[in-house]
Amino acid sequence: MRYISTRGEAPVLSFDEVVLTGLARDGGLYVPETWPQFSQDEIRSLASMNYADAAAFLLYPFIGDAISKSDFTAMTTKAYASFSHQAVVPLSQLGPNEFLMELYHGPTLAFKDVALQLLGLLYDHLLGSRGKRVTIVGATSGDTGSAAIDACRGRDAVDIFILHPAGRVSEVQRRQMTTVLDSNVHNIAVEGDFDDCQAMVKAMFNDLAFRDELAVSAVNSINWARVMAQIVYYFTVGVSLGSPDRAVSFSVPSGNFGDVYAGYAASKMGLPVEQLIVATNRNDILSRFFNSGEYRKSGVDPTISPSMDIQVSSNFERFLFDLHGRDGVAVSDLMSKLDTDGGFSVNMSLLNEGIFSAGSSSEDETLQTIQHTLQDSLKLVDPHTAVGLKVGAECRNHSDAPLVTLSTAHPAKFPDAVEKATGVHPELPGHLSDLFTREERLVQLPNDLSTVKSYIRERARILQAI
Repeated sequence: MRYISTRGEAPVLSFDEVVLTGLARDGGLYVPETWPQFSQDEIRSLASMNYADAAAFLLYPFIGDAISKSDFTAMTTKAYASFSHQAVVPLSQLGPNEFLMELYHGPTLAFKDVALQLLGLLYDHLLGSRGKRVTIVGATSGDTGSAAIDACRGRDAVDIFILHPAGRVSEVQRRQMTTVLDSNVHNIAVEGDFDDCQAMVKAMFNDLAFRDELAVSAVNSINWARVMAQIVYYFTVGVSLGSPDRAVSFSVPSGNFGDVYAGYAASKMGLPVEQLIVATNRNDILSRFFNSGEYRKSGVDPTISPSMDIQVSSNFERFLFDLHGRDGVAVSDLMSKLDTDGGFSVNMSLLNEGIFSAGSSSEDETLQTIQHTLQDSLKLVDPHTAVGLKVGAECRNHSDAPLVTLSTAHPAKFPDAVEKATGVHPELPGHLSDLFTREERLVQLPNDLSTVKSYIRERARILQAI
């Protein structure tokens, strides 16, 4: 398998090179040159596999000859052994043909664990075989940071620097990051919003001298391996509800477009998908795009679903690449317009032929959905999941197709919003019960790229070893 950049100017890479590179050197994102295809019988065969084996089966075509099949199967087995539910990603039923995909049974209680537990092992394998070291730089709106830190803590070949917007993540999310005191873990609270953090990370990748000097790599979903690992749960859940003989709809709480893009990838690989519903909070650039064809930035408003407080969705570029016939020049032109003009438009006829629908949820609607879900289904959900439930119900085209809402985080990660909606204070699982008494370590820095780069350069061990 080879990987190409969405902007068409970067070198074509192999899987191992893509994992360690992260962002393409032309500023684009890497995608597979072709989508692996699975027959209906192969999809049916997933019903007899556990989650780890299904992951190895579905993902190995993306690996090429970078890793032996036995080594990769051992990685998927180890990655998902740490999940607290035997099914890894279980389904729960809310009503007739309505389901929740519970993605929060990993170590940090968010869907990011599904990909990052595997990515940490991929780093170990690929760096160990080369005798190399990397400096991981990532931005988080809440959940990626803790999941990435958990996956990379204590690893000798990795230093990890995570930027989060100061005061704009929940206290549980912040403490899950800042109470990890391993010497290779560095938390930076940036005096700005998530888009500022993400822009800094992209700027560091686009500074090729800095990038090469520190061997910078990515844990954000700009790294193809993140998206790849998330494809698996669309297949396993689809099969449990009758696929490939029955198409399934998915409602996906969306900020950076990575999770719903993984569903799109699953559909390109042969999984029958009735609808992919893009659910946003009031930071609704994606909803506006799919309903009008215009992708235009506006300010980022803090919400009770902070992981979706994003206006520039990184993975959206991967979708644009396919939407424009894999024309890297066209994508590069659109991204330039986003930078210079604040947005761009595409012909709605391109969107009307697809499987995407989209909508948004206000703060009050999100709180009401949390309340009604507990009353009607006896299920406590977090604000992001509530956004998915509300928009999914509104945008669903066919009630005879199962509707699966992705439950992306445990309600205990957002106790204030859940308690405000229901009067119930969700308790953290036992392994995090002392989170609020643990020592924290972080630094707060101004929203200034040079300051953040200097901080990282002074602490990256790859420079100290020279």
